[in-house]
Formats: sequence, C-alpha cells, structure tokens
Amino acid sequence: MAQQQYPNLSQAALRLLGGAFVFILVASLAGGCMTTSIGSGEGAVKYSVFGGTDLEKRYGEGLQIHAPWVNLIRYDVRVQEQMEDIDALSSNGLSIGMDASIRWRPEAGALPSLHVTYGEDYYRKLVQPELRSAVREIVGQFTPEELYSSRRTELQERIFQQVRDAVSGENVTVDAILIRDISLPEQIRGAIENKLKEEQEAERYQFTIEKERLEAQRKEIEATGQAEYQRIITQSLSNQFLRFKGIEATQNLANSPNSKTVVIGSGSDGLPLILGNQ
Repeated sequence: MAQQQYPNLSQAALRLLGGAFVFILVASLAGGCMTTSIGSGEGAVKYSVFGGTDLEKRYGEGLQIHAPWVNLIRYDVRVQEQMEDIDALSSNGLSIGMDASIRWRPEAGALPSLHVTYGEDYYRKLVQPELRSAVREIVGQFTPEELYSSRRTELQERIFQQVRDAVSGENVTVDAILIRDISLPEQIRGAIENKLKEEQEAERYQFTIEKERLEAQRKEIEATGQAEYQRIITQSLSNQFLRFKGIEATQNLANSPNSKTVVIGSGSDGLPLILGNQ
C-alpha cells in the first residue's frame, strides 16, 4: 500500500519543482528585461523581435513595463547643442575657418519614423552633413571683408534657413545656428582691419568737413539777416521819428528821481535838454 503511494509523491514533487523553476525564470526575466525607465526629457521607441519597430506608438517618461522580447530605445527629445569647426572657401578662394553652434531637437511625436530612417546617430547622418554643406555653399558667396564685418549677420541667417528647411521634413527641428567666430589668414585680417580703419578715418574727415560747411552756412545766414535788419531799421529812421523817440525818452527821464532840470527846446536839434545831478 505504501509502495503504491511513492510514485504519486514523486510526480507531485516533480510538478512542484517544475512550477518553481518556471516562476523563478519568469521573475528573473521580469526583473531584468520587462521594465524600462524613461528619464525626464526622453522618449522611447518600441522594437520587438517578432514585429520590428512599432511606428504607431511613442513611449513617454516614467517606468514602462513590456514583454521580455521587446526593447525600448530611448531618445533625448530636449533642445541639444553641438559646436562645429568648419573650413570653407570664400568667393575669391581664400580659406575661411568658422566656429558655429547649432541647436536642434528631434520631433517627439515622430521618434519611430526617425529611428527607422536614421537611427540613434541621426545627428551625424542628417544634421551635421546639412550644416557643413550649407556653410560651405553660402560662405562661397561672400568675400572675406564681408564675412569679417558688414554681412556676418546675413551669413548666419542664410545658413540657418537652409539647414532648417533641409531637415524639416526629416522629423528634426533646427532652432538656431550661431556663428561664434570667423578665422581669416593673419595677413588678410590685418589688411581688412587697416582698410576698415582708413574708411573710418575718411568718414570722420568727411563729417568734419560737412560740419564746418554747415557752420559757415549758418554764419552767412546770420550775417545776411543782421545786414537786412540794419537796412530795414535805417530806412525806417526819419527825423520826425527820432524826435518823437527823443521826446518819449525825455519824459521817462523827467519822471526819474535822479533828474534835476529839464530845459524845453534848448538842444541843437530842438529836443529838450536834460540837466542831471552831476
């Protein structure tokens, strides 16, 4: 009777051990492969060995639980910046060195498409080549003098527009391109600086000449006005008017507390004669 029970016990033990093994295996797989933490400012693309890349769904921040045969590829979806040192030729064939920085970000909603087309190294495959190509193409349309001084802002804006338009349909957004520095050969830079200095001196000299010319015009106009004023006054001064003004002044003096004697009609011109207190 006891011998008939041992086989049943052996089978139960085997089933128990098998279940424990499966549980341990599943638990170990769940702990190592079935959870992925997506950090702040990140997004993830789902890849399955059975179905490939999921083009319909993008995973956001937080702890994501998935099957062991699924892999989540994480992407930084924040604004990123990269410095580039680029050599180009100006319109007259001189070598120009340029330090530029580019700010870009992947479009978060299009991460699966970006992953399938370019992969995680999309900057090196897409953004960087477009930036270098735009710099070389546009720099070749400027002279060293223009790059060094007057048209630097225009250069920066044209490069930005070309790169932005080139990558806009590839699920990447370029926010800005900044020209940090432009390096010219020492002799060329010295010649440009001397030329700019001479132009500034010439402009200052022309300003001084114009200032003196305007001052001379002002003085001429002032003198002409004074002469015209004197002519008008001279024409308006008659003997009768002068006598009237003399009488008017005499009356004012007669009312002054300092006057002593007023002799009417004693002057050589018939005006009153004033005797003061001296």
